[in-house]
Amino acid sequence: MSPRNGRRTGAHRAHSLARQLKTKRRRRDLDEIHGDLKPENAARLLRQEPDPDLPGCAQFYCLHCARYFVDLTSMKEHFRSKVHKKRLKQLREAPYTQEEAERAAGMGSYIPPKKVEVQTQPLDEVVAMEASS
Repeated sequence: MSPRNGRRTGAHRAHSLARQLKTKRRRRDLDEIHGDLKPENAARLLRQEPDPDLPGCAQFYCLHCARYFVDLTSMKEHFRSKVHKKRLKQLREAPYTQEEAERAAGMGSYIPPKKVEVQTQPLDEVVAMEASS
């Protein structure tokens, strides 16, 4: 027999499953990545200790996309991909600040956001080849 109020049973499970998947695939925000691009943080992220729980033992990491790769060839392929190029384009705009939010609310004159120069990170093998020659 169906319920008298016409409500579908088990509908709550589908909603919570979608929410779990959404948080599982969540990526780092652009302002967090801008913090990672600072030289002291970038050096720490690119020279991580081997971690067997992460793909590629955490030795192949894209700073701009905050993503680990299994090997160098997949990382090079990612650098040529549309996803990586779109992320570089998004990162060219300076991060949103509290000062900019106040100006947008009418507490000052509007100044357009500054552009930041962002390039794909150098690969270790390229740096090693330049040092040996």
